[in-house]
Amino acid sequence: MSLVSLVRTKKEDYKDALLSSLRLINYKFPQGARRIVIKPNMCYYYDYSTGYTTDPKFVGALIEVIREQIPTEPDISIVETDASAMKCRYAFKMLGYEDLAIKYDVNLVNLSEAEYKIKTVNVGRHSMSFRVPKLIENADLRINATKVKYANPSIKFTCGLKNIYGCNPYFKKYVYHPILSEAMVGIYKAMKFDLTLLDGDVVLGAKTRRIGLVMASEDVVAFDTVAAKIAGINPRSVRYLKLAEREKLGRMKFVAKGVPWKHFRQAFPRQGVEKKINSVLYDLITKLSLGSKLGLS
Repeated sequence: MSLVSLVRTKKEDYKDALLSSLRLINYKFPQGARRIVIKPNMCYYYDYSTGYTTDPKFVGALIEVIREQIPTEPDISIVETDASAMKCRYAFKMLGYEDLAIKYDVNLVNLSEAEYKIKTVNVGRHSMSFRVPKLIENADLRINATKVKYANPSIKFTCGLKNIYGCNPYFKKYVYHPILSEAMVGIYKAMKFDLTLLDGDVVLGAKTRRIGLVMASEDVVAFDTVAAKIAGINPRSVRYLKLAEREKLGRMKFVAKGVPWKHFRQAFPRQGVEKKINSVLYDLITKLSLGSKLGLS
């Protein structure tokens, strides 16, 4: 079974929590790593205080930890892609990442403008081709710095696996929505990440709330399984988690280290019945519309 750590953090004071979370899963940074990629969650222009996006202070603390643990002075890139509802050139500035890049002397990379190669993967009966950025392909260490949030009923919630879906440089990502679970798993197969971390200081459930959580795991499936439990969702009801396990991206069985996950489940702001019903209706309309456009209905 895979190790997943859960650590309390003081408000926006991440470094000690990150070190503790990595210690609990016995993680050792690769000492020869020269090229490191960090993928935060920047899916909207809302800043970290809303729970939508990764706090740049979390990424800053991570950079400090990396530089203390790896003596080779690695080249660090923070990456994101354009989407239909967000452009990196605005998000980097609005969300505090331009200032972060200057402070820590790291690269900000819009993967939608970077070189890529085409990679084809199979997930179940679906064969899909994705643009894989060469920066990710050639990295010595890939770190997923994600958030946990509720999502539409087709996937229920988003966390580690969904964050890497955002590495797809194709900005019209909505074309994959009719087969979103397969696409999420397919993109992760095409560009696997080595370490997944959760900035769970502030989370977005039914509302925004501070629960003071940092998580870590080398197994993204186990990581998302724990995150689902914290959000009050049965992991076995999440299709993409079962697909990811079937495709051997990780295991849903886990050993939790640190603070019991039930402590954070009690604090997580749950969705109400009315919001769930509205979400179901919206998802149905979206699926019918997109499915018709793609010939999948």
